[in-house]
Amino acid sequence: MSLRHVVVMGVSGTGKTTVGQAISEATGAELLEGDDFHPQANIDKMSAGIPLDDDDRKPWLRALATEIARLEAKGRSSVTACSALRRVYRDWLREGYPELFFVHLHAPYEVLLERMRRRRDHFMPPSLLQSQFDTLEMLQPDEAGVVIDDSRGVEAVIADALAAVRGAGMAS
Repeated sequence: MSLRHVVVMGVSGTGKTTVGQAISEATGAELLEGDDFHPQANIDKMSAGIPLDDDDRKPWLRALATEIARLEAKGRSSVTACSALRRVYRDWLREGYPELFFVHLHAPYEVLLERMRRRRDHFMPPSLLQSQFDTLEMLQPDEAGVVIDDSRGVEAVIADALAAVRGAGMAS
């Protein structure tokens, strides 16, 4: 069985969208930008510097799972850029497709804080990065996926991510 759906996960500032877009372009899978599925109330909360809780995240993650399931029913593949910080969040996403493969982009706090301070036009303020690290649960041994060192240049990270998804069976 070939890999059909991938989630590029990690805390804010890891480049989930950039890596997800590269995987999407290389494989022909549809890119789902997780931020586009947030209700306005979530965006407003984060913009105000207030971390989301599980009650905020559950409908958002279930909406993503529903979209993944919709694409699967049409025989289409997807790459979703989504934080997926906790195991339960990844479980909610797997409700849309149980065999999800996770590409976890991971880098030290200081590296990501500097990236977030440089970026413009994003609702997630750098002040929320610590809350994301506090929430983060690394992939467990029974979860399909790979952890990629995201402190390197974007080209190396993309190359490793592409190698991982191709190795797991996502064709180009």
